[in-house]
Amino acid sequence: MRGKRFGTGVSLAAGVLAVCGLAFAPTAAAVAPGTATVNADCGSWGGGDATLTATQNGTSATVTLTTSSVTAPLSISKDSLVSNLTLVKASGGTTVFKGTKNPAMSSGDDLEVGPLTGTVASGDSLEAFGGTLKVTAFGFITITCTATAPQAPGPFVFD
Repeated sequence: MRGKRFGTGVSLAAGVLAVCGLAFAPTAAAVAPGTATVNADCGSWGGGDATLTATQNGTSATVTLTTSSVTAPLSISKDSLVSNLTLVKASGGTTVFKGTKNPAMSSGDDLEVGPLTGTVASGDSLEAFGGTLKVTAFGFITITCTATAPQAPGPFVFD
C-alpha cells in the first residue's frame, strides 16, 4: 500500500510541475527588430523621422507609431483617431494594421497612434516603405504619410 501511495504522489507532483511549466511558459512570439525608424512625408502636415514599435502574440501583432515631425493640429481626446497603417510584405501584397488607439494630445503634441492591430503569419517580413499611414481626426481631417526610404534597421520579421 505504501508503494502505491508513493507512486500516486510522484505522479501528482509531476502533473503539478507540468502545469506550472505551461503556466510560466512564454506565450508571445518574437518580432525582430522590435523597433524601427522610417522617414516619412506627410504632405502639408510635415514629415521626418517616425518610430515604429512592433509586438507579436501568435498571429496577432500590433504596431505603434510616434513622431515629433507631425504634431496634433488641435487637442485630440484619447482613442479618437482612426488610423490605418499599410505595410508591404516582402513576399508580395500588404498587411493592414488599424485601430482607434491613441493617447490624449494637446495642440502641438507629437503624433502617436497605436497600438494598431493586424494579423501576421510566421515568417512575414513587413516594411513601411511602399506603404501608407492614414490618420483621420474629427471625421474630416485626414493625414496621409508615405515612407521616403526603407525602414532602419530593416523590415519587421515575425515568428
